[in-house]
Amino acid sequence: MATIKDVAKEAGVSIGVVSKAFNNYPDISEKTKQRIFEVAKKLNYSPNLVAKNLSSKKQNTIGMITSGFFDSGVKDNNNSFQLFKGVYTAVEQNQYELAIYLIDSLKQKQKSYAQFCKERNIGGAVLAGIRIDDPYFKELIDTNIPCVILDVKTGNESDFIGSVSINNRAASKEMARYLLNHHHRDIVVVAGKKETWVNVERTAGVKEAMDEYGLELKDESILPASFSESEAYLLTKELLETRKPTAFLCFSDLMALGVMKAVKEAGLRIPEDVSVTGFDGILISEFSQPGLTTIEQNFFEMGKQAALLLQQLMEGTSSERNIYVDYQLIERNSVGSV
Repeated sequence: MATIKDVAKEAGVSIGVVSKAFNNYPDISEKTKQRIFEVAKKLNYSPNLVAKNLSSKKQNTIGMITSGFFDSGVKDNNNSFQLFKGVYTAVEQNQYELAIYLIDSLKQKQKSYAQFCKERNIGGAVLAGIRIDDPYFKELIDTNIPCVILDVKTGNESDFIGSVSINNRAASKEMARYLLNHHHRDIVVVAGKKETWVNVERTAGVKEAMDEYGLELKDESILPASFSESEAYLLTKELLETRKPTAFLCFSDLMALGVMKAVKEAGLRIPEDVSVTGFDGILISEFSQPGLTTIEQNFFEMGKQAALLLQQLMEGTSSERNIYVDYQLIERNSVGSV
């Protein structure tokens, strides 16, 4: 396999001149460039994209950094795939390169987001599954590397930071109103991780809807299930030993599946005895028994918009910082009227 040294020798120029030709430097004549390209074609030489990017003044690589990917299960990994697909579609159509960094807590301790980006000369990053109290996340923001965060708004007015999500507060408010309009008043919220921005927003949306009806969301009506199906199952099972609410409003479809399992094991029917709603629109929610009423998010569009916004931030052409993608309340058979 031909190397850059072989091309330089055959073309009668230095390795540096070959590198400049492939990186389109203006101080190389068109005649020299064409001779180098012809020699490269003759020798069947292809420049190493990583090396090319590292030597280029323009950073053509976008990073997608995803935390908690290995914690997701089979039931919800289609959403992650759609997210990747959306990012890739936007990156590929504009001739950028995409580097994917899947991390867990151990990898985070070994290498920070900023270090990952600098080593690969990454011009910007799309961040998914990131907690705003993560010190590595704060480090990345402070480096002025352009980044777009999915499902997090930092309140940072930096020209380098953007966000893409649905309007989580409006979505949870709409779902709460849906239950309230079906005359539910004893509603238990099955919430996610307290540290996440989406959990805060969805909780606020439910409170706003209940306030409109003169109701209060009390602490004892919130189950902190951390977006976990098993945790939601255990907490619901324990709750049903002493209390039978008319509805469970869940902040994820996975948690809703755990709730449904516990409800059925308690000998209760859905929706005749207890109603259950979800959030996300994962594929399996359509085929649960009964079908789950949920908020459906367009993960492909979220990924695509995140990558497009990031490119604009990298190029200094963005007038937007925060983008909301449309969502839809999908009505199925898991909710009945009281």
